[in-house]
Amino acid sequence: MRNLIRIWLAVVVLSQAITGGAQSVTQVTAGFYHSLFLKSNGSLWATGWNLYGQSVTGAYATAYPYGTNRPVQMVASNVIAIAAGGGHSLFLKGNGSLWAIGWNAYGQLGDGTTDNGNYETNQPEQIVASNVTAVAAGLNHSLFLMSNGSLWAMGDNSYGQLGDGTTDNGNYETNRPEQIVRSGVTAIAAGYRHSLFLMSNGSLWAMGNNAYGQLGNGTYNNTNLPVQIVASNVTAIAAGDQHSLFLMSNGSLWAMGNNQAGQLGDPTVGATNSPDLIVASNVTAMAAGSAHSLVLMSNGSLWVMGNNHYGQLGNGSYNNTNRPVQIMASGVTAIAAGYGHSLFIKSDGSLWGMGDNLNGQLGDSTYNSTNLPVQIQ
Repeated sequence: MRNLIRIWLAVVVLSQAITGGAQSVTQVTAGFYHSLFLKSNGSLWATGWNLYGQSVTGAYATAYPYGTNRPVQMVASNVIAIAAGGGHSLFLKGNGSLWAIGWNAYGQLGDGTTDNGNYETNQPEQIVASNVTAVAAGLNHSLFLMSNGSLWAMGDNSYGQLGDGTTDNGNYETNRPEQIVRSGVTAIAAGYRHSLFLMSNGSLWAMGNNAYGQLGNGTYNNTNLPVQIVASNVTAIAAGDQHSLFLMSNGSLWAMGNNQAGQLGDPTVGATNSPDLIVASNVTAMAAGSAHSLVLMSNGSLWVMGNNHYGQLGNGSYNNTNRPVQIMASGVTAIAAGYGHSLFIKSDGSLWGMGDNLNGQLGDSTYNSTNLPVQIQ
């Protein structure tokens, strides 16, 4: 069995309709070392790490750099939502069906096995036939929402990130979807080993690993049941490696968890176990990477903070920053953050990336990392 490297990336899918031709990019998500995006014709494309079949349908990369450095079409049409995890990928089709591909050693694909294709599969598998509305992928766990507002989870549960009240379900995991919340859930986010969700009343809930306070509940204790963090007015969430971000209805950005690389954007704390106000207003979206964060403002400007070892902040340097720094003045419509790379969509439907590219995750036909944005599509 090939072992998945135990480092996290954050996985965030932030989508916005883009006007333009059939080749416009409409959604983007960043995994560990791979990237997924949708075009306006509903086709799903991938680039980067493919050791487990997560990026190229019907193939595995068996030699370094273990991936493709140009986007490859995975599904031709009818895909409406995507999520990229540690070594697995999830997508929804227009009929509400949930599909999965890639690494499955912890049951994160939810197909009832943990040994499909030697712990993985390079062919998309249908997991749920209909009525799925949203997906999120963590390192080795997956979350999805149904049209009735119920929250379901599968995969690694060693820190309680599935929120089912155990840490030993199926030897620390479950390989079948398990219902966690019966109704009322409106948004989900999956981090390294923690999970976040929003309820219809605007309340924020969290479960799983809390070693750095990333659950924001005032403790550093893990929890295997959902705990309420904020009572109301939360509108969006993002989960990173050891940090979490959320937006309030007034456009303010809040953060909690590890800040050793400056990923919270607050130079006064090394870590915090309660929500910390970072930007007071006008934030419309955010993305949480392994140890970096992206922030999108209402004027279309893109701001970055945190770890910049691979140039993932895209500001022309390799220096970390513990304050938000502007790298695009306008025109950005969607963002995503992976382990060491970042992606964004512009208003013309073009896709751009920066940072780690050793496995081709930027899709620019090279394997060279970059500290400035490069156009992918």
